[in-house]
Amino acid sequence: MRHQHKGRSFNRPKNQRSALLRSLARSLIIHERISTTEAKAKELRPFIEKLVSHGRVDSVANRRLVSSRLGNDDEAVKKVFATISPRYATRPGGYVRIIKRAPNATTGRDTAYIAFV
Repeated sequence: MRHQHKGRSFNRPKNQRSALLRSLARSLIIHERISTTEAKAKELRPFIEKLVSHGRVDSVANRRLVSSRLGNDDEAVKKVFATISPRYATRPGGYVRIIKRAPNATTGRDTAYIAFV
């Protein structure tokens, strides 16, 4: 039974799951729109929205927190604080949109775009 087990496991150990989310988040921040599986996009949404919410208040503590969550990627951290978070300064949440696509022809998995609103 999966009582109190939140989130998807993606059939990976915890360190690989966190590395996957970190790299997806970096790609989304840099490119502002990526294509991935629907399950990964749904798992990535709360991760990204928390980072953008922290980025709305530019402080040393928030910069360190976002940097640690993104794996010390300076380019992505700068982009969060300089361009992405100011864009949503008055928005109370919902910074990311998931757009479903047709299933992948070879694997049959449901794919989706995840992009900033």
